[in-house]
Amino acid sequence: MRPLPVGEHGLLIELDSAEEVGALHAELLRRAADGTLPPVGEIVPAARTVFLDGLADPRGLITELATWDVPPRPADDRPAVEIPVRYDGPDLADVAALWDTTPEGVVRRHSGTTFHVAFCGFAPGFGYLTGLPEPLHVPRRDTPRTKVPVGSVALAGPYTGVYPRSSPGGWQLIGTTDAVLWDPRRKPAALLTPGTRVRFVPLGTAR
Repeated sequence: MRPLPVGEHGLLIELDSAEEVGALHAELLRRAADGTLPPVGEIVPAARTVFLDGLADPRGLITELATWDVPPRPADDRPAVEIPVRYDGPDLADVAALWDTTPEGVVRRHSGTTFHVAFCGFAPGFGYLTGLPEPLHVPRRDTPRTKVPVGSVALAGPYTGVYPRSSPGGWQLIGTTDAVLWDPRRKPAALLTPGTRVRFVPLGTAR
């Protein structure tokens, strides 16, 4: 862990992998729930960092972190969030070619994977989901689309994601869902939060 003070009340902790981020995030949440973590306003994981804001004494926590033995992220026994998907995306055939399989093979592999929300960002409600093995990581499109429809299920690099609203984007689109990813009237507003398990449930037949 490489902790760096940010302003008067923030602390950015750099790590070497997404697995280490997940483990530290889970440990911070556990200690916060147990009352053994100094009061903190927000705990925000990202791809290789965890940011804590609202700390009264960030440098004091740096000293404390040096004594921590962070265990691997514990198994999550909560039911996975299920997202129904029509595997009808315009890039489904391209992803099938990259995976050396058929569109039906993409559906089987994608829907047969249990994903975890590693972190959130880009747009309210957008979760970066990990779980696909490295051979199934795919590149972004050479030419991003100027408008990706809301509900698009997409792949890029090690991540799967669902566009919570229409926006530009360069991910490979493999399907669509009617699930509402962000609703300010809901508590929590985001359907997917860091650490959540997610499974995609196929609707209909792949093209």
